[in-house]
Amino acid sequence: MSLDSHDRPIFVVGAPRSGTTLFQYMLRSHPNISLPTGESHFLVPLFRRENEFLPLSQRDNMKRLLEAMYEKSANFLDTDLHGLRFDIERLADEFVSECRDTLQSVFVGLFEKNARGEGKIRWGDKTPYYVLQMELLLDRFPGAQFIHLIRDGRDVALSLFDRRHDFGVYNTFFAAKYWEIYVERGQRVGRNLGIDVYHEVRFEDLVQDPVQVMRSVCTFLNEPYSENLINFRKSGEAGKTPLLQQPIQQSNKEKWRSKMSSRQIAVFEGAVGETLKSNGYPLATTAQTISVPMKATYRLHNEAVRRVHQLRRRLERAVSR
Repeated sequence: MSLDSHDRPIFVVGAPRSGTTLFQYMLRSHPNISLPTGESHFLVPLFRRENEFLPLSQRDNMKRLLEAMYEKSANFLDTDLHGLRFDIERLADEFVSECRDTLQSVFVGLFEKNARGEGKIRWGDKTPYYVLQMELLLDRFPGAQFIHLIRDGRDVALSLFDRRHDFGVYNTFFAAKYWEIYVERGQRVGRNLGIDVYHEVRFEDLVQDPVQVMRSVCTFLNEPYSENLINFRKSGEAGKTPLLQQPIQQSNKEKWRSKMSSRQIAVFEGAVGETLKSNGYPLATTAQTISVPMKATYRLHNEAVRRVHQLRRRLERAVSR
């Protein structure tokens, strides 16, 4: 299949806390490329519910689909589309009149309208967990291209711990396996997609030599290189990630060396040492294998803490009513 590059959606994916947001703000500064400033999250869940909304030629069904999108991702649709106002009534009329009778054609319509509103000719989306669903997305969006951000898992773990309740990650072993699932699944599928569809970017390379990395990305996307990618628009417009209001920081790597305890490093490397090494991250320990009983203990601990937190939140909500 031959597609003009401007008809090929771009998906930025990877393990959470791997630098996807920095990359998102850089890439969306390209004069041709539109990426919303948040994460959509609704594509895969709504594809799984597709039959609930068909036929989309009926306006009521189209409206229900748009309402389901809003229920799933209201903040994204309200604040992260900078070229479009998400008006359900107006969009329902437009999509029906445009004969958009599949979910993917509606999603394409939304992102294309947003891109045009920004004066751009190509659209993309940054939602990290879509790295686990690349085959589905490629089936629904033929010609899609995927950029997989990979970051040293030990630094990812530190960042996950800062938002442990958001990701349900409460110990080092669980953080290691969480990171490994995203990296290995993405790489395993990516190898079968081909170099024209799948491209990897190491976060450490991005902050060390952003020009070279972004030139390579532009070659992959068949887009001209632009200095805007390096002198990207900072995140003051959204205010969601304060670090993005600063220049690219080469020091934003290997924080684990000073912030992880020796025990944490040993546990992390014992859990996923081979995955670290295969991605070019040297080990600081002998990466001794963790016993099966200890693995089970770590998993049980993580699940117990997660359930306790959920119970506490439910009780807090009940008391506040």
